[in-house]
Amino acid sequence: MRLLHTSDWHLGRAFHRVSMLGAQAEFIGHLVTTVRERAVDAVVVSGDVYDRAVPPLAAVELFDDALHRLADLGVPTVMISGNHDSARRLGVGAGLIGRAGIHLRTEPAACGTPVVLADAYGDVAFYGLPYLEPALVKDEFGVAKAGHETVLAAAMDRVRADLATRAPGTRSVVLAHAFVTGGEASDSERDITVGGVAAVPSGVFDGVDYTALGHLHGSQTITERVRYSGSPLPYSFSEADHRKSMWLIDLDAEGAISAERVDCPVPRALARIRGTLEELLADPRLVHQEEAWVEATLTDPVRPAEPMARLSERFPHTLSLVFAPERAPDDPDVSYARRLAGRSDQEIAEDFVAHVRGAGPDAREQAVLRDAFDTVRADESVREVAR
Repeated sequence: MRLLHTSDWHLGRAFHRVSMLGAQAEFIGHLVTTVRERAVDAVVVSGDVYDRAVPPLAAVELFDDALHRLADLGVPTVMISGNHDSARRLGVGAGLIGRAGIHLRTEPAACGTPVVLADAYGDVAFYGLPYLEPALVKDEFGVAKAGHETVLAAAMDRVRADLATRAPGTRSVVLAHAFVTGGEASDSERDITVGGVAAVPSGVFDGVDYTALGHLHGSQTITERVRYSGSPLPYSFSEADHRKSMWLIDLDAEGAISAERVDCPVPRALARIRGTLEELLADPRLVHQEEAWVEATLTDPVRPAEPMARLSERFPHTLSLVFAPERAPDDPDVSYARRLAGRSDQEIAEDFVAHVRGAGPDAREQAVLRDAFDTVRADESVREVAR
């Protein structure tokens, strides 16, 4: 069976205020063409179909168009909700849509109920594990402690239990939306840290033939059988070096896999350039960046006049301007934002406690801070869905 694995479409998202809707529509067309020309037997979409719980109308219309075009091909599609999606909204009409071969899996309780497809060698069971917010699903899975590993492990126990009841030789595919240990993050994924831990070990998915992951935006091979497709389009300048693609997976009669990357159309190259304003305007080596979307980091000791206007004369698609004067780290003029760069909310809060009290929080206080951040994020998820 040949699978096309994709994820993280983020329909409705912009790139530094530039609408990506046209590029997203081009990707959908590319997806449909790939399915038709490469004789794909099933499409799997591993979450974050939309960029937010209540997407704009244009994004909903594009999703509707994608569903119709996939259904017209007669090729089954299995799709789960991600942490950006509203699972309940995405799952509306799932029963009816399923009759057209588009199988939406958005209910945590249905993790152990697969979509079963068949090829010449027998059945392939597709298990959809939507994004599982630990605080909201721990009771469903009967776990005492809310954490990504515990709820995913419980969901996978249901998968393996169901698989054990099926005919010998039944192959299996799991769709999941999670941060798996060994994966490399970018700046455009929403933080899902719970209890100070975001990642889960890949061993959670042992026992299935292929795990199609979503959440991280770079295409990655965690193990031969556990992979991220990555997002089909860039959504931050941290993805400037990404090769945007989908995975074409061939699953043979014994469950062995072979994998091929299928490149996605690139609307415009990304470039990150750094130097003083005069250096950037004069450097002949930057000629290839002149038509790219540009993030420029200026290192001038004093902010120059009209930097964006001057940069745009040479780099008309400059979208981001960062000021980073080259100073010693202990220089009092180093910006607050630069001091916080790369630090988690938990670390920032702990530093604040240390600053105002003279000593950092002890283990009990660290746990209180973690619980507070986890509660706020879970509450935000509930309110976002309820809007």
